[in-house]
Amino acid sequence: MTDTRRRVKLYALNAERQWDDRGTGHVSSAYVDRLKGISLLVRAESDGSLLLESKIQPDTAYQKQQDTLIVWSEGDNFDLALSFQEKAGCDEIWEKICTVQGKDPSVEITQDIVEESEDERFDDMSDSAPPIELPSCELSRLEDISELFSNCLSSPMRKEKLAVAIESENYIRKLLNLFHMCEDLENTEGLHHLYDIFKNIFLLNKNALFEVMFADDTLFDVVGCLEYDPSSPTPKRHRDYLRQQAKFKEAIPIKNPELLSKIHQTFRVQYIQDVVLPTPSLFEDNMLSTLSSFIFFNKVEIVSLVQEDEKFLTELFSMLTNVNTSETKRRDLVLFLKEFCNYSQNLQPQAKETFYKTLTNLGILQALEVTLAADDHKTKTASIDILTYIVEYSPSVVREYTLQQANNTDEDQILLNVIIEQMICDSDPELGGAVQLMGVLRILLDPENMLSSINKSEKIDFLNFFYKHSVHILIDYLCTAPLLEDYFRGDCQREDYSTVQLLGLIIELLSFCVEHHTYHIKNCILNKDLLRRILILMKSTHKFLVLCALRFMRKLIALKDEFYNRYIIKGNLFAPVIDAFVKNNGRYNLLDSAIIEMFEFIKLEDIKTLCSHVIENFGKSFDEICYVQTFKALKQRYDQHQDKLKDRDRNTLESVPSILRNSRYRRDQRQMDEEEEMWFNEDDDYDDNEAVIPAATTDILTKKLDPDLDSIGKMMEKKVEANGPKLNITPVKTSLLNNNAGNQPPSPMPPEIRSALFKRGLVDYEGGDSDEDEEEGGEVNKRPRLS
Repeated sequence: MTDTRRRVKLYALNAERQWDDRGTGHVSSAYVDRLKGISLLVRAESDGSLLLESKIQPDTAYQKQQDTLIVWSEGDNFDLALSFQEKAGCDEIWEKICTVQGKDPSVEITQDIVEESEDERFDDMSDSAPPIELPSCELSRLEDISELFSNCLSSPMRKEKLAVAIESENYIRKLLNLFHMCEDLENTEGLHHLYDIFKNIFLLNKNALFEVMFADDTLFDVVGCLEYDPSSPTPKRHRDYLRQQAKFKEAIPIKNPELLSKIHQTFRVQYIQDVVLPTPSLFEDNMLSTLSSFIFFNKVEIVSLVQEDEKFLTELFSMLTNVNTSETKRRDLVLFLKEFCNYSQNLQPQAKETFYKTLTNLGILQALEVTLAADDHKTKTASIDILTYIVEYSPSVVREYTLQQANNTDEDQILLNVIIEQMICDSDPELGGAVQLMGVLRILLDPENMLSSINKSEKIDFLNFFYKHSVHILIDYLCTAPLLEDYFRGDCQREDYSTVQLLGLIIELLSFCVEHHTYHIKNCILNKDLLRRILILMKSTHKFLVLCALRFMRKLIALKDEFYNRYIIKGNLFAPVIDAFVKNNGRYNLLDSAIIEMFEFIKLEDIKTLCSHVIENFGKSFDEICYVQTFKALKQRYDQHQDKLKDRDRNTLESVPSILRNSRYRRDQRQMDEEEEMWFNEDDDYDDNEAVIPAATTDILTKKLDPDLDSIGKMMEKKVEANGPKLNITPVKTSLLNNNAGNQPPSPMPPEIRSALFKRGLVDYEGGDSDEDEEEGGEVNKRPRLS
């Protein structure tokens, strides 16, 4: 798998006749039991998954192009291509394909063998059949030639044999000689036949024929043949356009003749495909795949040739950043660079990475800082396109460059701030550039494409940088926009579409930040009171702007963050939304649905603080709304919350004595038995209705209850302070020991008094005799009389 000879890129032709990259891997050929034949297998180099499993069919035409490319069709409308890293690997696989099909590896295309239906004009031909004999190339035979070419298109084998005959007899150049004769003689009928002939030659879809037709000495004559469409009353003027109007501008002189020739050829062939050739029908669409491949690989070669010329690119960037370069010259340089980047989209990922690394090292981002702020509209537009190419491929390159500017560049010259400024100052009435730059900012600020970065701190560093140096530009513009003041006064007369659309773009970007940057954007919103300012736009007559403001609030609520909820409640920020809802007066539109959906979310997610705030402050506004059940359900949810709160408060008050009665604070049962035994062992010298607490028992109770009661008191103080009004805990402790203490204010209790209380008795009942005499020694001789 590590053999670079077999390293390939797999391409598939899509419906727009563009080659889609299906992945990079290593190709091999092996017998596959399921397919019952030798097959081409491509396994991805990243994870070894199977990218391609294609049986080498005996009747499939394989084409070998440019020494490193093999192209073929799978079915009627599915073309595949293998682009090899090395010529040796391409030769090995080509030899294997030719062996399976019984062909000579020296050929550049294998033949299709397809059975034809019985109703076709010509009889079946086999490989051993003689080649097609072309009519003599004369003016009188043009109609026969046209008919023969048209009939051969119905059979893949006939197409193949016709292409071989045309190539071997140098027939294209002979036909072009007839074209010159017809034009000189103004032979319109002959020119119409030549149009059909060359259109059918394109439909043969053979690279060898394209090489002949697109040569420097034949291309314009081929274009001339395609000017005389029989369906058009007058001939087209394609050659005049290519020679006179389509001027080739060399931003910097190109000294490589091969590169110069390729550039001219690619432009002209692209023009033939896009303009000159008629729009292919559904049947013909796949028959021009080789033409698309020809253009595709030409572009790849141009990029490679330019990239290899380091002197050329160095000179280009030097002139681009030079302050003495004229605006016209700078525009030409930027347009060339844009086209260069456009061609690079055809490169394989590894080559594309090298391409953008080369441009970055040469200073493309420094150059864009200059050209993005240019006054020339074309220069600015092309610069935005170039920046978009770079950011879409590798946003980390731009982030890394921006972070490097943090300490050595003025804030207004930082690339990120230049992008924001150009978005805000876009002079285009439709704000095309602003929309594109907003997309660029979203990619740069998207944490999802920061996760796979080699630099693990990229996310933290870049977001810190953005919120410290850049986001204030967006917020300041939003907060100081003249329209905002007009809306605040209720004056909407000076609304202009460009400003309104720009405000919408900024709010959309900030909404994106709310969704993806939880911490950083929160500080901006709370410190700048941003939501209040944005909700002023709810008064706009442009409904899309009203919906933008509403979406911003909806993003905040979706986070279910109590900081945001308290901010909304404290600022009464539902008021503008309710006003807009009431003014809409139940009209069945997007605004009505969006507002109802927001309250439905609050109900479903049971956001209690917002639910209570809305019902308590705006409940009357919803009383008459019956076409949806959202507000009725919201009111029911609010009532349920209130009932639960009342029950909870009631249970809290009732739970205080239950805590004190908890079994945690009871004496151990065995200890009770021991004390009772001590009680009955005492001398029975007292009266029947008198009792005394033994000294041992007093000490035990004192030692055990003191710390328990202290801890209970502290716990109750904390709980009551947290959940409600502060209760006085000290009387609770006192009343536990002596119910006759009454409501006297609490006071510190010395140990001797606490001990005396225990000696008096744990429980005193009303009406009991509490005036028994005490002995001077402090020891109690009699217990309280029990009734």
